[in-house]
Amino acid sequence: MGYDAAAVLRPPPSLLPLLFLSFAVGCDSEPPPAPLLEIPVVDVIVRDTPIILEMVGQTRGSIDVPIRARVEGTLDGMHFVEGRRVEKDALLYEIDPRPFEAKVVEASGYLAAARTRLAKARADLARLRPLAEMKAISQMDFDGAVARHDAARGEADAAEAQVEQARIELSYTRIHSPIDGRIGISAAKVGEFVGAAPNPVVLNFVSQTDPIRVRFAIDERKYLRFARREITLQRAGDVRDDPDGLELILADGSLHPARGYIVAADAAIDPGTGTFTLEADFANPDGLVLAGQFARVRAVVGLVKAAVLVPQRCITELQGNFRVFVVAEDGTVELRPVERGPRIGSLQILESGVEPGERVALEGVMRLQQGMKVSAQLVEFPATPVGAESDAEAAAGS
Repeated sequence: MGYDAAAVLRPPPSLLPLLFLSFAVGCDSEPPPAPLLEIPVVDVIVRDTPIILEMVGQTRGSIDVPIRARVEGTLDGMHFVEGRRVEKDALLYEIDPRPFEAKVVEASGYLAAARTRLAKARADLARLRPLAEMKAISQMDFDGAVARHDAARGEADAAEAQVEQARIELSYTRIHSPIDGRIGISAAKVGEFVGAAPNPVVLNFVSQTDPIRVRFAIDERKYLRFARREITLQRAGDVRDDPDGLELILADGSLHPARGYIVAADAAIDPGTGTFTLEADFANPDGLVLAGQFARVRAVVGLVKAAVLVPQRCITELQGNFRVFVVAEDGTVELRPVERGPRIGSLQILESGVEPGERVALEGVMRLQQGMKVSAQLVEFPATPVGAESDAEAAAGS
């Protein structure tokens, strides 16, 4: 019995109309449209924005004085508590005075001998002067007496200087505090030999911490902002009366209660680093802030009225040109070039390119193109506190 493969594959005649109908329906229908790309957008922020610069610095005493051993010897006494306040002229250290007392005695002996020789030379000169006037002695003998007198007087003066020098060195064995302030941990203890390397020469530091001084460096752009600020304050009066003075943020993030003011500045910008060094003083009556701490200095250097701000994440860069994607009410995307102003925390001031009331794309900007349609999803952007432009952000600013 033969096998017909074509007959097996051929559909029954009763099914042919249904197959043709299904084919026709499938050819006439269109696929459903693809869903629009969902893009989070944010409203452009418009508000008065203070421009605040924030710099990292290090605290130091308004006066820091090293306590040095100016003579060599064994440390005999320490008359202070390390880390406590000391008064001006308070005795801090004593070095064994006996070698220096001996030098005073020795120098005093030389002085006594020199004065004796001077007295004899003076008496000889007084005795010979009338004889010389009467021509009873030769002029040579008289000149010799004058020379011996002058030499004896010089020896006496030198001996007096040696005594004074010995007394000064003796006074160096008692080391007093030159200022009121806080004294640190001693570099030497009682019994150690001090005053000559490799033994300690600088024994300690006394630091005046009220006011506390903060040294910090700024770049050239920040310098110009600071300079304009200081010129304005100087024209208005004493910079110490500025109610918007500098703020000091401590290592734990707390704000120091007293505001500060610039007290010192370098003469020029360092060409090696491109930075300019400044120092500011802050009242510190409780002594909370110590020298050597790291802190941040914050200053208001301007106010932008009705500033237009967008999140920094909205901005893209291409070959040095900055742009954002503006999303219209109907979801149409428009690519806009923008001009940036200062960076304010996580926000960026835009000086041109975006208008109040518009919305910009927050994320997914790499997938956007000019003129495309998207589904805009309005979100709230958790911006950082307004106003602070940090050192790290300065490089990204205008």
